Amino acid sequence: MPTEEASCELCEAVPFTEWFHSDDLCWVAECESCSVPMVVWRVHDPAPPDEVRNVLRERLLRVIDSHFADDVWIDENMRSVPTHYHAHARRKHGFPNEPLRRHPSGAVDAAPDSTEET
Repeated sequence: MPTEEASCELCEAVPFTEWFHSDDLCWVAECESCSVPMVVWRVHDPAPPDEVRNVLRERLLRVIDSHFADDVWIDENMRSVPTHYHAHARRKHGFPNEPLRRHPSGAVDAAPDSTEET
Protein backbone atom coordinates (compact mmCIF):
# COMPACT_ATOMS: atom_id res chain seq x y z
CA MET A 1 0.00 0.00 0.00
CA PRO A 2 1.51 3.39 -1.00
CA THR A 3 2.30 5.90 1.72
CA GLU A 4 0.64 9.30 1.70
CA GLU A 5 3.96 10.93 0.85
CA ALA A 6 4.62 8.52 -2.03
CA SER A 7 1.28 9.42 -3.60
CA CYS A 8 1.52 13.19 -3.04
CA GLU A 9 1.50 15.16 -6.29
CA LEU A 10 3.38 18.03 -4.63
CA CYS A 11 6.16 15.68 -3.50
CA GLU A 12 6.41 14.34 -7.06
CA ALA A 13 7.00 17.91 -8.29
CA VAL A 14 6.33 17.08 -11.93
CA PRO A 15 6.59 20.32 -13.94
CA PHE A 16 3.25 20.38 -15.78
CA THR A 17 3.15 24.18 -15.73
CA GLU A 18 5.61 27.05 -15.85
CA TRP A 19 8.22 26.99 -13.06
CA PHE A 20 9.66 30.25 -11.79
CA HIS A 21 12.02 29.12 -9.02
CA SER A 22 13.48 25.93 -7.59
CA ASP A 23 15.99 25.28 -4.80
CA ASP A 24 16.58 22.81 -1.97
CA LEU A 25 13.85 24.40 0.18
CA CYS A 26 10.98 24.93 -2.27
CA TRP A 27 9.73 25.44 -5.77
CA VAL A 28 7.46 28.12 -7.20
CA ALA A 29 5.28 27.34 -10.20
CA GLU A 30 1.93 28.08 -11.74
CA CYS A 31 -0.75 26.01 -9.99
CA GLU A 32 -2.18 23.40 -12.33
CA SER A 33 -5.64 23.79 -10.79
CA CYS A 34 -6.08 27.55 -10.50
CA SER A 35 -3.38 29.07 -12.75
CA VAL A 36 -1.84 31.35 -10.12
CA PRO A 37 1.73 31.11 -8.77
CA MET A 38 2.24 28.93 -5.72
CA VAL A 39 5.16 28.02 -3.50
CA VAL A 40 5.61 24.40 -2.42
CA TRP A 41 7.82 23.32 0.48
CA ARG A 42 9.92 20.29 -0.45
CA VAL A 43 9.06 18.60 2.87
CA HIS A 44 5.84 16.60 3.09
CA ASP A 45 4.39 18.39 6.10
CA PRO A 46 1.52 20.87 6.33
CA ALA A 47 3.10 23.01 9.05
CA PRO A 48 6.59 24.39 8.47
CA PRO A 49 8.26 26.19 11.37
CA ASP A 50 7.60 29.95 11.30
CA GLU A 51 11.11 30.80 10.10
CA VAL A 52 10.78 28.38 7.16
CA ARG A 53 7.25 29.58 6.39
CA ASN A 54 8.51 33.17 6.25
CA VAL A 55 11.25 32.21 3.76
CA LEU A 56 8.73 30.30 1.62
CA ARG A 57 6.41 33.31 1.50
CA GLU A 58 9.38 35.56 0.68
CA ARG A 59 10.37 33.33 -2.27
CA LEU A 60 6.82 33.46 -3.61
CA LEU A 61 6.67 37.24 -3.28
CA ARG A 62 10.04 37.61 -5.01
CA VAL A 63 8.66 35.70 -8.01
CA ILE A 64 5.54 37.89 -8.00
CA ASP A 65 7.65 41.07 -7.94
CA SER A 66 9.85 39.80 -10.77
CA HIS A 67 7.20 38.47 -13.15
CA PHE A 68 3.78 39.92 -12.37
CA ALA A 69 2.09 43.31 -12.22
CA ASP A 70 -0.77 42.57 -9.81
CA ASP A 71 -0.93 43.17 -6.08
CA VAL A 72 -1.44 39.85 -4.32
CA TRP A 73 -2.31 38.27 -1.02
CA ILE A 74 -0.95 34.90 0.08
CA ASP A 75 -3.57 32.20 0.46
CA GLU A 76 -2.34 29.40 2.75
CA ASN A 77 -5.60 27.45 2.70
CA MET A 78 -4.42 24.07 1.39
CA ARG A 79 -7.69 22.90 -0.11
CA SER A 80 -6.85 20.02 -2.44
CA VAL A 81 -3.60 18.85 -0.79
CA PRO A 82 -4.04 19.58 2.93
CA THR A 83 -1.13 17.38 4.07
CA HIS A 84 1.66 19.24 2.21
CA TYR A 85 2.45 22.95 2.77
CA HIS A 86 1.87 25.16 -0.24
CA ALA A 87 0.56 28.69 -0.66
CA HIS A 88 -0.96 30.56 -3.59
CA ALA A 89 -0.49 34.19 -4.65
CA ARG A 90 -3.99 35.48 -5.38
CA ARG A 91 -5.01 38.82 -6.85
CA LYS A 92 -6.08 41.44 -4.31
CA HIS A 93 -8.47 42.96 -6.86
CA GLY A 94 -10.73 41.09 -9.23
CA PHE A 95 -11.37 37.36 -9.10
CA PRO A 96 -8.86 35.51 -6.86
CA ASN A 97 -8.30 32.64 -9.33
CA GLU A 98 -7.91 34.88 -12.34
CA PRO A 99 -4.36 34.53 -13.72
CA LEU A 100 -2.02 37.33 -12.69
CA ARG A 101 -1.04 39.95 -15.27
CA ARG A 102 2.58 39.75 -16.40
CA HIS A 103 4.90 42.74 -16.46
CA PRO A 104 4.62 44.23 -19.95
CA SER A 105 8.20 43.37 -20.88
CA GLY A 106 8.21 39.94 -19.22
CA ALA A 107 10.30 39.30 -16.13
CA VAL A 108 11.82 42.34 -14.45
CA ASP A 109 14.80 40.28 -13.35
CA ALA A 110 16.71 37.75 -15.40
CA ALA A 111 15.90 34.03 -15.46
CA PRO A 112 14.43 32.34 -12.38
CA ASP A 113 16.93 32.04 -9.56
CA SER A 114 17.71 28.40 -8.87
CA THR A 115 21.05 28.76 -7.14
CA GLU A 116 20.11 30.53 -3.91
CA GLU A 117 21.41 29.44 -0.57
CA THR A 118 18.69 28.22 1.80
